[in-house]
Amino acid sequence: MGSTSMQYENEYELWLKKVTKSERAVLCGMRKAEIEDAFCKSLNFGTGGLRGIMGLGTNRMNIYTVSKATQGIADEINEMGNEAKERGVVIAYDSRNSSYEFALETAKVLSGNGIKTYLFESLRPTPELSFAVRYLNCIRGIVITASHNPKEYNGYKVYGEDGGQIPPDVADRIIKYIDEIDIFDDIKVSEKNEFISIGKEVDEAYLAAVYKESLRTEIPNGFQIVYTPLHGAGNLLVRGILDKMGAKNVFVVPEQEEPNGDFPTVDSPNPENAEAFTLAIEYAQKYNADLIFGTDPDSDRIGVVVKTKDGDYKVLNGNQTGVLICEFLLKKLNKTANSKLTIVKTIVTTELAVKIASKYSIDIINVLTGFKYIGEKIKEFEMDNQREFLFGFEESYGYLKGTYCRDKDAVVAAMLITEMAAEYKKQGKNLYDALIDIYKSYGFYEQCLETVKLVGEAGKNKIEELMKYFRDDFKSDMVKQKIDYLNDATGLPKANVLKFIVSNGWFAVRPSGTEPKIKFYFETYSDSQQTAKELMAFLKENVMQRIE
Repeated sequence: MGSTSMQYENEYELWLKKVTKSERAVLCGMRKAEIEDAFCKSLNFGTGGLRGIMGLGTNRMNIYTVSKATQGIADEINEMGNEAKERGVVIAYDSRNSSYEFALETAKVLSGNGIKTYLFESLRPTPELSFAVRYLNCIRGIVITASHNPKEYNGYKVYGEDGGQIPPDVADRIIKYIDEIDIFDDIKVSEKNEFISIGKEVDEAYLAAVYKESLRTEIPNGFQIVYTPLHGAGNLLVRGILDKMGAKNVFVVPEQEEPNGDFPTVDSPNPENAEAFTLAIEYAQKYNADLIFGTDPDSDRIGVVVKTKDGDYKVLNGNQTGVLICEFLLKKLNKTANSKLTIVKTIVTTELAVKIASKYSIDIINVLTGFKYIGEKIKEFEMDNQREFLFGFEESYGYLKGTYCRDKDAVVAAMLITEMAAEYKKQGKNLYDALIDIYKSYGFYEQCLETVKLVGEAGKNKIEELMKYFRDDFKSDMVKQKIDYLNDATGLPKANVLKFIVSNGWFAVRPSGTEPKIKFYFETYSDSQQTAKELMAFLKENVMQRIE
C-alpha cells in the first residue's frame, strides 16, 4: 500500500489532475516537504482501520482515502453475497472536523455498491456504534473518530458483526481489496442519500442495555456531579444514563458542552491529561461538587477527579479508577459470585487488580494492549461457555461492564463511577478515601507513563532502534525477568511489546499504534506509599536515562 520516495511526485501530479479546483489550489500551495510527507505512502489500513492527520494526499485522512477504504469494505461485503449486503453497515461519527463529511461519503459509497446503510442522524459515542451493530444485525460497523488524538487527526474504525473491532484476518482481507482499487476511478458513489437515518430508537435501546449493568445504588439528595464532554459526543448519552439512574444534580461545563472539532478550551481533548479538567475543577469548587468526570471526543474513555476530605480535588489515573471499580463490583457481587466470572485487563494495566480479584476468588486474565483484545475475549467466552465476562479495563482510561457492546464505554463507566461515589458518600467517605483503603489492604501502588514523541522517518527509525536496544542490549541488575511478546511463548498473539519484571514492580516498552510515539509504562508497589514513590523514581531514572 506504500509509495516509494521516488513515486510521491508522480502521485502528487496525479492528484493535481483529478481533484477539484479548490483542492488543486491547496495542493499548489504546499511546500516540498509537505508534499513529500502527504504523498510518501498510503495511509495504513490496519486492524483499527485508518487514522491520520487530515489534509490532502495519500498519507492523509480525506474524502478520497475514506472512499477508497469504504470501497474495499464494500467489495468484501459484496463477495459475501446478498445476505451480507441486506444486513448492511451502520455508521456513526464524533465531533471532529470533517467527521460528518467522512461519514456521509462512507454512506454514499456503501449505498452506491447496493449495500443497506444506516447513518446516525447526529454525532454518537463509539460504544453506541458497537452496540448498534448487533442491535441492527449488521455485518459491519464504521465510526469516524480519532478518539482522544489532537484536533489535526481523524480516523475510521471498522467493526465486525459481533460488535467488536475487526480481527487481523478480516483486516487483511479488506486490505487486499483496497490494494486493487484506484482511488479516483474505482469508487462507486450514490448521490441519492439512500441510507437509513437512525437515532432515538437506538439511543433508547442502548441506554436500556447500559442501565441493566447498574448496581441500583440510590443517589443521595444533594450529590453534585460536574461533567465535561470536552466538546465531544458524550453529552447526550452520559446525561441520559445519569438521569435514568436518578442523578439529578449534574452540572455540565458550559464552555465544553457544545461539539467543536477545534477543541478550543484544551490543548488536547484527552481525559488522561489533568489539564483537561481545569475548567471543571473551577466549577466543582464553586458548587462544592462530590465528583467530576470527563469523556473524550467519541466518549469511550473517561477521566475522574474526586474531592478529598480537605476539599481539594485529586485527578485519578486510569489504573486507580479501574481498581476502584473492580473492588466495588466484587464487593457488591461477592454473595452471588460464580466460578465463571472473569475480569480481563491488558498486560500494561496494574497488577493490583490481580490481588483484588484473588481476594474475591474471581479469575483475571491478561490480553495485549488495546481494548479490541478485551472485546475478543467476550466473544470467546460466549462461544466456549467456560467463562463469563464481568468487567474489562485498561490503564488508558477504558472500562466496560457487561456484553451489550464490545468496546470500552464511558457511558457505562460514568454510571458505575457515580454509583460508587454515591455509595461511599453514604458511608461518610469519598473515592479518594476508598482508594487509600484499597492501598492499605493490598499495598501501595504507583504508576507512571512516559511518552516520547519521535516524528517523521528519522523518528520511526529511532523508535525501531530503541525497541532493538531494549530487546537485545538492555542490561540491569534490577531485572528479574524479561517478557518479549514478539518472540516469547506468552500464549498471546505476537506483538512488539517488552515487559521487564523487577523487584517490587515492572516496566514495559511499546511503540504507539496510532501516533509517532514510544511509550514506557512503570509500576512499583510497597507496604508504604513513600517507599513505592521512591522505588518509582529510581526505576524511571534507571530506564529513561538509557534513551538519550
